[in-house]
Amino acid sequence: MPTILIIDDNPDIRELYGRVLRHAGYTVIEAPDGKVGTKLYRDNPSDLIVTDIVMPEKEGIETIRELRRDYPDAKIIAISGGGQAMASSTCLLLAERLGAQRTFMKPVKIADLIQAVRELVGS
Repeated sequence: MPTILIIDDNPDIRELYGRVLRHAGYTVIEAPDGKVGTKLYRDNPSDLIVTDIVMPEKEGIETIRELRRDYPDAKIIAISGGGQAMASSTCLLLAERLGAQRTFMKPVKIADLIQAVRELVGS
């Protein structure tokens, strides 16, 4: 069963994504920020990372950059609702340039998220 690492500072979002991905047959690991998420990935690489962009501690762009540098084959989905400094579209364009295979603006349609996960890691 593929493992998905969800990195998001909003516990409600982590819980929602986790619940639907578990229901779709995936094992889910959750992290509240990029710092914890990066450590979890280093300790036990997952099949896919779903990361928010705007987070405290270590934001998603830095997380993607670091994971892509150290794990060039890591599969990444980036999600953003934007932030004070940057619009969602700009954040997601940067995430794509850094190697995210899929990007979504919040709110994400659950069916679209599950489809992207299936395309990247199978079911």
